Amino acid sequence: MTDTLLPDGGTEDVPVTKRADWQSDQEVRWCPGCGDYSILTALQLLMPDLGVRREKTVFVSGIGCAARFPYYMNTYGMHSIHGRAPAIATGLALARPDLDVWVVGGDGDMLSIGGNHLIHALRRNIDINILLFNNQIYGLTKGQFSPTSERGKVTKSSPIGSCATPFNPVSLAIGAEASFVARTHDMDRHHMQEMFRRAYEHPGASIVEVYQNCNVFNDGAFETITKKDVRDDMLIPLRHGEPIRFGTEGQFGVARHDGGVEIVEVADVGVDALLVHDEARTDPSTAFALSRLAEGPDRPTPVGVFRAVDRGEYGEAMRGQVDQMESDRGNGDLRALLHSLPTWTV
Repeated sequence: MTDTLLPDGGTEDVPVTKRADWQSDQEVRWCPGCGDYSILTALQLLMPDLGVRREKTVFVSGIGCAARFPYYMNTYGMHSIHGRAPAIATGLALARPDLDVWVVGGDGDMLSIGGNHLIHALRRNIDINILLFNNQIYGLTKGQFSPTSERGKVTKSSPIGSCATPFNPVSLAIGAEASFVARTHDMDRHHMQEMFRRAYEHPGASIVEVYQNCNVFNDGAFETITKKDVRDDMLIPLRHGEPIRFGTEGQFGVARHDGGVEIVEVADVGVDALLVHDEARTDPSTAFALSRLAEGPDRPTPVGVFRAVDRGEYGEAMRGQVDQMESDRGNGDLRALLHSLPTWTV
């Protein structure tokens, strides 16, 4: 048994679980080889280590391949409507702060019709954990370009190449003042689990972008940076309090340049010139600059936690207002409120 903290400061025993306890009886049905399988496995293996109860855990999804996730978790869950998972999860988290609320969706679901709901959930800092599966394509509807598809992408809906500039999900989240922003990929289970754990432990809204391969409609979209034989030179690990350095021999690093950041060779500038990563920095400008370091998944790309700051959780603040109103009950004048300015007679 493990102990979990109750709202009143006490503790309750949580049964020890294993992966099988978190697996539902539903047949997992994604295309063979889909990256969603590895993400599901990583989370099912992590959940027992979090010391949480299945009956206090909820997965909310929208529409898309990733949205089948709640079926495969032996928890409460809701397969909601296209793009609205963050909004539904917001209501649930506010009404039931005792629950652990996870949101799962793809780049099309979250960043297209659901973009407005996503940015406001992040801005408000609702206590939910958002996993954004980014495969740079619409998979469920059979291969149209998505909000993260690169310019020039040839798909069924862009037969001579997409003209649209893609979203960078990490940049978007930081721009929306998200208090926790991270990136990982489906080829590294341990890194995924580390990012998911950090997201769960963060008080407030957390979002983790997961580079996820769609082997049917966009196979190999990230292989130039995620394959084992290139990772050391193409993935830039962000570790709090450490100089940002990468490469098979640590020969590359990231340094400040003209108000932004750039990739440098350590031999040219020295270790002391490298940027020391500070995920807790209140000013989001450096985290944003790091998110813009790679224009696409064919150049060295940062992974890890970009930003983790404590700026007050929305639900806690809202409940404080409700408690204040409850304590002031009897002192209010509803009629005076309804007839207060500005009012007019027609």
